[in-house]
Amino acid sequence: MRTLLSVVVPVLNEERRLPATLVGLAYALRGYSRRTEIVVVDNGSTDRSAEIVRAHRAGPVPIRVIDCAERGKGAAVRAGVLGTDSTFVGFCDADLATNMDALTPTLDCLHQGVNVVVGSRAHPMSDVRARHSMVRQVGAWAFRRAVGSLVPNVGDTQCGFKFFDRDTAERIFHPLRTTGFAFDVELLARARRSGAVIAELPVRWTDVPGSTFSPMRDGYRSFAALREIRELLDRETHVPARRAITADAAIAEVA
Repeated sequence: MRTLLSVVVPVLNEERRLPATLVGLAYALRGYSRRTEIVVVDNGSTDRSAEIVRAHRAGPVPIRVIDCAERGKGAAVRAGVLGTDSTFVGFCDADLATNMDALTPTLDCLHQGVNVVVGSRAHPMSDVRARHSMVRQVGAWAFRRAVGSLVPNVGDTQCGFKFFDRDTAERIFHPLRTTGFAFDVELLARARRSGAVIAELPVRWTDVPGSTFSPMRDGYRSFAALREIRELLDRETHVPARRAITADAAIAEVA
C-alpha cells in the first residue's frame, strides 16, 4: 500500500529535542498508522541527532533518517521531500512550534483537491504565543512587506508547516534553488506561478526557545535571497497563476 503522508523534519544538532519530537509526531500520526512516515533529514549535525533517530524504538509510524550534506534548511527540506514518494508530503520544524492538531484539517484540504496547505500565524483564527525580541518582530514585519510582490495573498510564508500533493511537490521542489531560510518564498512563488491552489489554515503556534535563526545573520541573508529569488524567477518562463484562496473557499470550489 502506498504511503499516504510523509512528514519531513529538517534537523541540525537537535539531539536534546528529537526524542520528544519523534514521540509527538508519532502520536499525532497514530490514527493513520503505517500509511504515514516520519523522515528526519540530518543537515550535517555534529551531535547525536542521527544516532537518536536510528535508535528510536519502532512504533506504529515508521521513522527513517536521511543525510543532506548541502547546508541550509531549504536544502534539507528539498532532500527530504524528494526522498519520498507518498501521496502527500510536507514538513514541520523539529521544535514542533506548530501544534500537530493542524494535520487533520490539512489532510482534509489535500483530499478535497487543495494543492498546497500553509500553516498561517497570520490567519485571524490562529492562536499565536510569541516571545520574539523587538528586533525580530520588526524584521519579520519588513520581510512580510518585501515578500508580498513575490507571493501575493499569502499572509505568512515562513511558518514551518507546509504540505503538498505529490504532483505539486515534484513540480516545485525539483527546481528549488534557495537553500537558506527564505526557501519557503521560492516554493510558494513557484506554486503560485504553476497554478496551484494554496490554502492558509489557522494554527496553534508557540515560540519555542533554541531556534537556530539569527535575526542579524540570517535576517540579512533572507532579504538578500529575496532579490535572488526574484531574479531567478524572472529568468524563467511561467504560466499565469491562480489566486491564493482560503481553505473554506478551496473546499467549496472542489465540492
